[in-house]
Amino acid sequence: QVQLVESGGGLVQAGGSLRLSCAASGGSFGTVAMNWFRQAPGKGREFVGSIGWSGILTYYADSVKGRFIISRDNVKKMAYLQMNTLKPEDAAVYYCAASRLPRPTLSTADVISWGQGTQVSVSA
Repeated sequence: QVQLVESGGGLVQAGGSLRLSCAASGGSFGTVAMNWFRQAPGKGREFVGSIGWSGILTYYADSVKGRFIISRDNVKKMAYLQMNTLKPEDAAVYYCAASRLPRPTLSTADVISWGQGTQVSVSA
């Protein structure tokens, strides 16, 4: 089972950028899709984006499409979420997650491992 640790969260002004990182250990990182989800206070966990095992295929939620970019480095066992033009409504705890599938997926039902989460705060 792959273990995941996120980093890179923090406080940023609206319109700013942050890059989240997700370090993986154990498991078969290079053969499964990696996903990002987020959860704001009082709300359910929301899909943000997913990247397939090879890094070629990506899928994004409409709310972040054109602003966020997911990437991965299978040699370093790292996944990244570049967040640009941040909005106050992007504030949440962000989680990286390993999928059981090689292709991008948006369902939490396909997640086999979660990171502990990293807080992103956006000031207006």
